Amino acid sequence: MPDKNVTKFSSARRTRAIYASDPNHCRGRTLPQPSSSERSPFQRDKDRIIHSSAFRRLKGKTQVFVAHEGDYYRTRLTHSLEVSQIARSIARVLGLDEDLAECLALAHDLGHPPFGHSGEDALAACMAPYAGFDHNAQTLRIVTHLEGRYAEFDGLNLTWETLEGIAKHNGPLVNTPSDVDDLPWALTAIPDWEALELGTFAGPEAQVAALADDIAYNNHDIDDGLRAGLFTVADVSDVPVVGQAFADVRRRYPDISEDRMIHEAVRDLIGYMVADVLEETRRRLEKTNPQSADDIRALDRPICDFSDGFREKEAPLRKFLHENMYKHYKVNRMMGQAGRVVKELFELFIADPDILPTELRVQCDGANTAQTARIICDHIAGMTDSYAISEHRKLFSVTGFLGQI
Repeated sequence: MPDKNVTKFSSARRTRAIYASDPNHCRGRTLPQPSSSERSPFQRDKDRIIHSSAFRRLKGKTQVFVAHEGDYYRTRLTHSLEVSQIARSIARVLGLDEDLAECLALAHDLGHPPFGHSGEDALAACMAPYAGFDHNAQTLRIVTHLEGRYAEFDGLNLTWETLEGIAKHNGPLVNTPSDVDDLPWALTAIPDWEALELGTFAGPEAQVAALADDIAYNNHDIDDGLRAGLFTVADVSDVPVVGQAFADVRRRYPDISEDRMIHEAVRDLIGYMVADVLEETRRRLEKTNPQSADDIRALDRPICDFSDGFREKEAPLRKFLHENMYKHYKVNRMMGQAGRVVKELFELFIADPDILPTELRVQCDGANTAQTARIICDHIAGMTDSYAISEHRKLFSVTGFLGQI
């Protein structure tokens, strides 16, 4: 007799934890669609994200380095794939729904504009008079409105669980009634956004995806920063956990090359952080004994998290990366230029929307209006680094102008 705890969608026949999100009892989609015997609802969500235009464009969007600086450094696409691998691994060990965890990991950066945080800061400043910009809310706008692939609906018509996980990637958004007034416009523009239960934590798979994001960017920024020469192995020797990881690799492999040493150390660090998450999450599960994913949502703290001991060790690492990578003068110069590209493109388009592509221009209602600003915001947020640079060159450079004649 089949084990009732094993979902009929699982080809590997893995046991599903009682507190996992169950695809057979998901809360459905905005536009109801027939279920599939071949794919669970969360698998369909994942496939729709992978096939979306926004996901493909992540290959040309930077993490820290502008995409044209070199083809080795992480882009939003490679980062998202690495996050999905970590999320899937953690979800598997905990008996969670791997498809939902992977889906949320793949979707979490869809709303980022070009040029990393500098691009986001510049676009947010430009949009301040027009209800603002937030990359998490922009991800929701993409999957509920901007993607135009299907005949029957705008967006991707994802399940409630996926939308909830995207919305609450960083935890609850509403702790007091007044917090509703501060919610990003792109979130409250979604029909029935209140149904996402923004005052609670997300389900366990979404919590896992958020932690996988932290694990990935901490470790891969170490990797990219070392390989870019922004700091050295010696510089990280006094950073808790990180310095020990490099010392352990050097002790195990005294003749190893620096390139392989970096890879081995980062690999060990990822394993160490994943193990800490698993241990702490199991401790919290044993203490709270949730009987469903909704029980986890109702808790007053995340069920999936790092231990307090690791959080103390993580703080010096983040401080080190902030001072030695994100604020490095080479990165500052590059990102300062990137921010100016975004700002100048926005200012030019908002003052003269007639120079926008025809399909966008017809949606505008004149210069310097809120509707026009949102169309321009969506346009710029969807650009890759190279496309934004190319557009800026065409519109602001005499050489670029002559090249169009």
